[in-house]
Amino acid sequence: MVKFSNSLLGLLNFVTFFISFLIIGIGLWFKLISSAECGKFLQLPILSFGIFLMVVSLFGMVGSCCYVSLLLWIYLFVMFMFILGMLGFTMFTFMVTNKGIGQAIGTSYKEYSLEGHSNWLRKKMGEYHTWKDIQTCLNDAKVCGGFQTEMGLKADEFYKQYLSPLQSGCCKPPTYCGYTYENATYWTVPKSGLKSEETDCKMWSNDQQTLCYNCNSCKAGVLQTIKDKWKQSAIFNFALLVFLNIVYSVGCCALQNNRNRKKYRSIYYYTGPYAYRQVEWA
Repeated sequence: MVKFSNSLLGLLNFVTFFISFLIIGIGLWFKLISSAECGKFLQLPILSFGIFLMVVSLFGMVGSCCYVSLLLWIYLFVMFMFILGMLGFTMFTFMVTNKGIGQAIGTSYKEYSLEGHSNWLRKKMGEYHTWKDIQTCLNDAKVCGGFQTEMGLKADEFYKQYLSPLQSGCCKPPTYCGYTYENATYWTVPKSGLKSEETDCKMWSNDQQTLCYNCNSCKAGVLQTIKDKWKQSAIFNFALLVFLNIVYSVGCCALQNNRNRKKYRSIYYYTGPYAYRQVEWA
């Protein structure tokens, strides 16, 4: 009878094998249906992870249910490296996202600056191709689309609206520039001129395809969103690490069962009315 740890490992890997089909399906959907650049940007990582999960799950299922120790060795090695990678990624992400303090504007939203985030993230965000891809995603997601429904708001009402870090940094000019609010999608330069000569103040455009997408405040809003999302996913990442460690432990037990089975496997054959002879296999 198959050992309990082998059965459990086989079941767990059957579930992950099924999940890998769903992940690959999502990747193919991005590839075949989504024409946006943001979809193309996501499809390769999703497809790669789905195929990786499928192969590893197959190794785990065959190795545990068919007692193939070599496949289990490969499976456990990949799992061990994956757990180390998850730990390293978790620690690295914590280090590069532990900064970022916004300045409160009005009562419902904050504005963020790049200086409040790690140098590594600022450098990555400053790369031309990286930022162009992000800009495309922001446009495709219509991050600033909701502002068109709020054009009737007065200035004091607008400043009391809740704005996400993306909306605060990308969809309006920074407050310190001194632009005059006309409506939620249109800002003008006062007769006295702007209050600041900062680059972001010159980057602002009332063109709905441009807005402040080239501003540092928009980049800071993206970084703050990444930080907020990381905080929200921290519990999931911790639970995933615990689950991976449990699976790895079960895999170690299954491998030991395979070794014991090979060592103590016996063949019984009939030698008389009441006698059997046992032949031990090394």
